[in-house]
Amino acid sequence: MFERAVKTLEFNKIISKVEEYAATVMGKELVRELRPLTDLTAIREAQQITSEAVQLLTESDRVPLGGVFDIRDSLKKASIGGILTAQELLEIGSTLRGSRLMREFLTGTGNSLTILPEWGGRLAVLPGLEKELERCLGPEGEVLDSASPKLRSLRSQLKVYQNRVRDKLESIVKSSENSKYLQEPIVSIRNDRYVIPVKQEYRALFPGIVHDQSASGATLFIEPLAVVELNNQLRIIEAETVEEVNRILKELSGKVKEIADQLRTALDILARLDLAFAKGRYSLNSGGVEPLLNSDGEIKLLNAKHPLLTGEVVPITVSLGEAYHTLVITGPNTGGKTVTLKTIGLLTLMAQSGLHIPADSGSKIAVFNKVFCDIGDEQSIEQSLSTFSSHLTQIVKIIEGATGPDCLVLLDELGAGTDPTEGAALAMSILTHLHQLEVRTVATTHYSELKAFAYKTEGICNAAVEFDIETLRPTYRLLTGLPGSSQAFEIALKLGLPEFLVRNARSYISAEEAKVEEMLKQIEIDRKKARQDRMAIEADRQKIEKDRRRYEEELAKFQREKEELLRQARLEAREVLLEARRESENLLRRLRESPPEQLTEIVNTARQKIGAELESLEAKTTVTQPEGGLKAEDLRVGMRVKSRSLDQTGTVLEIGNGEAVVQMGVIKANLAVGDLEPVAEEKVKPARPLRKSGTTGLETAQKISAEISLRGMTIDEGLYQLDKYFDQAIMAGLNRFRVIHGKGTGALRKAVHQYLKENPMVKSFAFAEQNEGGLGATVVELKR
Repeated sequence: MFERAVKTLEFNKIISKVEEYAATVMGKELVRELRPLTDLTAIREAQQITSEAVQLLTESDRVPLGGVFDIRDSLKKASIGGILTAQELLEIGSTLRGSRLMREFLTGTGNSLTILPEWGGRLAVLPGLEKELERCLGPEGEVLDSASPKLRSLRSQLKVYQNRVRDKLESIVKSSENSKYLQEPIVSIRNDRYVIPVKQEYRALFPGIVHDQSASGATLFIEPLAVVELNNQLRIIEAETVEEVNRILKELSGKVKEIADQLRTALDILARLDLAFAKGRYSLNSGGVEPLLNSDGEIKLLNAKHPLLTGEVVPITVSLGEAYHTLVITGPNTGGKTVTLKTIGLLTLMAQSGLHIPADSGSKIAVFNKVFCDIGDEQSIEQSLSTFSSHLTQIVKIIEGATGPDCLVLLDELGAGTDPTEGAALAMSILTHLHQLEVRTVATTHYSELKAFAYKTEGICNAAVEFDIETLRPTYRLLTGLPGSSQAFEIALKLGLPEFLVRNARSYISAEEAKVEEMLKQIEIDRKKARQDRMAIEADRQKIEKDRRRYEEELAKFQREKEELLRQARLEAREVLLEARRESENLLRRLRESPPEQLTEIVNTARQKIGAELESLEAKTTVTQPEGGLKAEDLRVGMRVKSRSLDQTGTVLEIGNGEAVVQMGVIKANLAVGDLEPVAEEKVKPARPLRKSGTTGLETAQKISAEISLRGMTIDEGLYQLDKYFDQAIMAGLNRFRVIHGKGTGALRKAVHQYLKENPMVKSFAFAEQNEGGLGATVVELKR
């Protein structure tokens, strides 16, 4: 149904672009399997999934898909009783962690989404096994000493015996008596046993077991008898250690076997989530929207762009299936006719595959059961087919398969490659047949006969790609309702063909054709003028709308400032009343406690104080309007001024339209020029800096990196630097950063993870994705 269309319209290139956004092996496989669906309900669900993914990606800085591995083979191995390697178990543990984090991410969003949170609720969360695997396995895929007390004891014994063997051999090789018998004073290992390099001729002086010799035969690697028993004991402990490690791996593999089905379900869900977020990221990066789907054969693309074109792409607006079922596009070569065909077809395939389309909101896409296309020159030398024959062979297949409104047919240069008269006749016959079946058809052509045919036939519409005759370049705009002109005569004149030749050429066409071409030319001129008028009107409308929004914002700002001033005035009035009450109570107390001869003095003092406070209050509330205020021409940027209404001084930042922007402390205010008066310049003694070196909190916020490297540090050094960086990240307002701790022994990683678990500002953390450091780095997300 879609195989040829998928190839011709280059749908696989879209798939490759989406695949780049998938984070897991399973997700990439699902992307490669994407194909157009035909069930309307299924397509709507696929579109909703993409839209939900877009919303989550928009609201969150990071989707926790890092650390999810392809563990399908490991689960299969465990299910049949196999023993998993430490690396396989480590990947299972990491995937369990990823499943838990994804579940928390999807179920804790608190939004109106339905499908993805429901998927998240079905993800397996097995904290017991996750912690057990983390306790037993190191980041490099090794079994840790903490896996069992016996393993810890055996490895401790190993170190003891290894040291005893090495000490014994070191005493031999460093002996001055033995130095001349040895090839080198070193201790080596052969066949997992400690040996010393003895010269061949002194073999008899060192009784023991020969394990190897050099290529030349001059050196023998001998295990002296003095350490044979120690080496034997060492091999016994090593064997017991391997046995204990295998026991631990077997035990862990058995636990994985018990929950293998749950893990398979979780892995399937994680793969589908990866596909959803890959589609979501592609939508965001391509400017995609969810189309309105229908089964009525109606297409309406608003400012749609071909998703594979780069640079400045001119959008097209095209419709099909409502007022007309067939669209005939005419116009000059390289004008965009074929691009229009491919855009309609490719966006249809994308929409039916659950992908958003690069167009404006409100665009409609019909769901088709079959999409046919004949685009491009498919001349076949091997099959001795000309261009015309090749096209016609494909059209025969289209005629056989296209049977009704559920089919979309795209035909490029219909009827080309043969005699124009016969080609035009064939094209009209084919279009008539498809139109009678109500097949949704878009065809491009150069034939004038098809323009008239489309004009006269109900349900068939003309369209043209615009061409600028002044610049001799196409504009790539699609004009529906008008047939296009080839502009051959005008282009020939512009390119320098003698005018008399063009005039003679015009005489060879019929008067009716010349009249039609002239009419089309005049219509085009009128249409361009109408479009320019519309653009001018639209520009005026946008300016008026912009001014209206600005005035509304200024009015809202004024209302907020007014309410704030009233609130502050009420607070100040309350403080004044409270202070007056306290003063009156103090005055009454003093009058009661003072002797009679002091009463007059106390009353007079109180009267003077009240009078002074009233004068001060009156001075604050009275706005003086002295004559000769500043004029706009007297102001200059940087000038110190005082606002009479606010009784505040500040510095002029901007001047214009009878107003000035004045910086008063941390506040900027738009003030009328008449409200300002100049103030004397003050010589401000520069404040002594608190410190010569270092940076302020703001500078730190501006310069802080979104990652910190702790590699090479001890645990104490690393945690100190991480704690210091944490404060800077919070001051800088970072929501997410990466901690690079390396893999190593895993001690620093564990300490970092313990610190993050206990930090109340951490929302979540997880191993980084493979391209960000994998198990050697941790991505931290802070609470907002």
